[in-house]
Amino acid sequence: MFTFRVGKKTIGNQCNVIRWFLQALLFFILLLFIVVIFLKLYNDPITDITKNALLTGRISRMDANAEGPCSRKNVCPANHIGFFVQSGAANVVPPKICVNNNLALGTVMNNAGSGINIVVVNGKSGEVVKTDHFNMYSGSVEPLIEFLKGVETGSVILMAVYDEGSTKLNEEARTLISDLGSSTIHSLGYRDNWVFVGGKGTTGKSNFEKHMKSDDSKNKYENWPEMVEVEGCVPKYVE
Repeated sequence: MFTFRVGKKTIGNQCNVIRWFLQALLFFILLLFIVVIFLKLYNDPITDITKNALLTGRISRMDANAEGPCSRKNVCPANHIGFFVQSGAANVVPPKICVNNNLALGTVMNNAGSGINIVVVNGKSGEVVKTDHFNMYSGSVEPLIEFLKGVETGSVILMAVYDEGSTKLNEEARTLISDLGSSTIHSLGYRDNWVFVGGKGTTGKSNFEKHMKSDDSKNKYENWPEMVEVEGCVPKYVE
């Protein structure tokens, strides 16, 4: 006698397919969840500066956000040039230089770097002429010397140190900066913080300069001192 089983084998196979499909779907959802969490943790739109600050706890929220727009609005007479210059914080937060309440040098401008950062301003019009930075640790001092010699008389020069700005400085470079009105450039040392505003063809020493020596017993950021800054107004150049 023959016995027929209609449809049960087919139904069993269908159940196996459905079970496999559900397991695959569950695995895919779990994998997708893991990828989303990973991207959230490692690709969150937080700057490397802020990440480093949060990890080390060494740099305050104010320092980490120092690279924002020029929030300090200088009110200067019509025949003056307003400025705000802030040095770097350790080797984490780059310097910032604002001219007439506009950012001229900084991270968001992609023109700041380790060493001595410089902004040159036309002393007659108040327009930014050029910006540059010179690595004074692993770089060479000759490009800095050539840059300073090429600045036109009547220009306003704004400078800020980031990380380390003294190792390759020689007497010629220091004298050129001193001739712009700096009082402390000859004593600028390893990892000191320094900001300065002077002029090409000026006489006398500038009132806009700050110098913070690096001292391991007093430094705010381990091997680096706290940031320094200057702000104010300088008269436009008159021949």
